[in-house]
Amino acid sequence: MPWSPLAKERPDWMRVRAPSPRSRYGELTAIVREHGLHTVCEEARCPNIGECWGRGTATFQIMGDTCTRACRYCAVTSGKHGEALDPLEPGKVAAATERMGLRHVVVTSVDRDDLEDRGAEHWASTIRALRRRCPDTQVEVLVPDFLGQEEAALVTVLESHPDVFNHNIETCRRIQPKVRIRGDYDRALWLLARAKEVWAERWPERGPLLTKSGIIVGMGETDDEVVETMRDLRAHGVDVVTVGQYLQPTAKHLQLDRWVAPESFRRFREEGAAMGFGSVFAGPLVRSSYRAEEQRLALDGESRVVTY
Repeated sequence: MPWSPLAKERPDWMRVRAPSPRSRYGELTAIVREHGLHTVCEEARCPNIGECWGRGTATFQIMGDTCTRACRYCAVTSGKHGEALDPLEPGKVAAATERMGLRHVVVTSVDRDDLEDRGAEHWASTIRALRRRCPDTQVEVLVPDFLGQEEAALVTVLESHPDVFNHNIETCRRIQPKVRIRGDYDRALWLLARAKEVWAERWPERGPLLTKSGIIVGMGETDDEVVETMRDLRAHGVDVVTVGQYLQPTAKHLQLDRWVAPESFRRFREEGAAMGFGSVFAGPLVRSSYRAEEQRLALDGESRVVTY
C-alpha cells in the first residue's frame, strides 16, 4: 500500500518541535533505557513525546514490544507470538515511576492473544507493584480487549484497583472491521460498560470507576460518525473521551484519508460537552494518554472541554 499523498504535506497545525536531549526528555529516556522498558510513546511514534517527556510524564508499555494483532493503523510491531513475559517488569515499571516522580502514571500493553489469560495477571502484578512503591501515584490503565477471556481478565485487573480504566474504541462502527484486526466495536463498548458494573458490584465503597476511551480520526470516517461513536461511548457510561488525528506510520499502513480541520475538533468538543462527558480532549495532536493527569479531573466533577 503506498503512502497517502496527504502524508507528505502536513498542515501547520500538525507541526511539532523535535525533542531536545538536554531537556527532561533526555533524563526520562535514560531512565527508560536503564530499566529496559518499553513506552507506547516510542513504539507508536507519538508526536507529543517531546512535550510529554519534557513535562516528566510517560506511558509504559508492558508485556513486550510485539503485538499479536496487526491493526492497519498501528506502528507497533506485530507477530503471532510475543516475547516471554519478564517477571521483574512490574517492579521495573514501579521503580522507574518512582524515579520520575510521577503523580499520574499510564500503563498500556500490546495485545497478547497467545497467553492463556491474555496477560491479565501480569497487568495486575504491575498495578500492585505501583501501589506498593508509589502509593500516592494515580494509576491509569489502557488495556486491550482480552479477547476470549474478557470477564475473568476484567476481574483480575480491577482487583488491583486502578484509578482510571481506559480501553480505546479507536474508530466508528462502519470501518472498524477494516481498521482493527480482530477488534470489535460492540466488544469494546461492552468492556467499558462491564468494567463499571464489576467495580460497582464488588467495591461500591470506593465510589464509581472512571472510564475512558479514545477515537482516531482521518482513517475514512466522517465527522458525523465520530459524533455517533461519542454518543455510543457516553451511552455505555464512559466519562472521558479523547479524539486525535491519525498519522500514517509507513507506506505499509492504512492510508491517511484526510487532515481533520480544527473546526471539526471544535465540534467534537462542543458536542461531547453537551452529551455530558466529564472531560473531552479533542485536537489534532491529542492522544489517549496526552495530559492524562488533567483528564482525570473528571472524577472530581469538574467538566473539562480542552483545546489542543
